Amino acid sequence: MPKTVADVMSRDPIVVREETPLKEAIQILAERHISGLPVVDDLGKLVGIISETDLMWQETGVTPPAYIMFLDSVIYLKNPATYERDLHKALGQTVGEVMSKNPIAISPEKTLREAATIMHDRSVHRLPVLEAAGQVIGILTRGDIIRAMAASQD
Repeated sequence: MPKTVADVMSRDPIVVREETPLKEAIQILAERHISGLPVVDDLGKLVGIISETDLMWQETGVTPPAYIMFLDSVIYLKNPATYERDLHKALGQTVGEVMSKNPIAISPEKTLREAATIMHDRSVHRLPVLEAAGQVIGILTRGDIIRAMAASQD
C-alpha cells in the first residue's frame, strides 16, 4: 500500500503569524535549521508561507525596472507592479509583508507520489498539510520524501 502524506509529514510544525516580526522568523529558521514556515491566521488557517527565497530580498534589494523614454513618455520594459511587490518584500518588517501568499498545500490522505509530483511540477520545497477545515496540521518537505524512499529500500 502506498505511503500517504500523513505517514511521513512532520506533525505540529512551527508556524508564525502575519504580524510576527521578521527578525523573529529569521531567528526561528536559523536556530531550527529549516528553510520555511507556514503563516497562519488567528484560527490556525494557512494564509501564506515564508521561505529563505522570500528573505533573500532583504539582502539583495531590488533594481528599478528598466524603461525607455519615447516622446516624453516613460515605457517600462518590465511590469512596474512586480517591482512594487519586490520592493515591499525588500523593505518589509513583518512576516506578512514578506511572505508568499496563496501557498500550495496538500491534504494528509494524498499519496507521497502525488505530493512529489506537486513539488516537482510547482517547484516548491515544502507543502503545508491541511485538515479539512483548513488548519495546518503538518508540513511535508522534499527531505521527508527522500527519507521515506530510503526507508522503503531497506
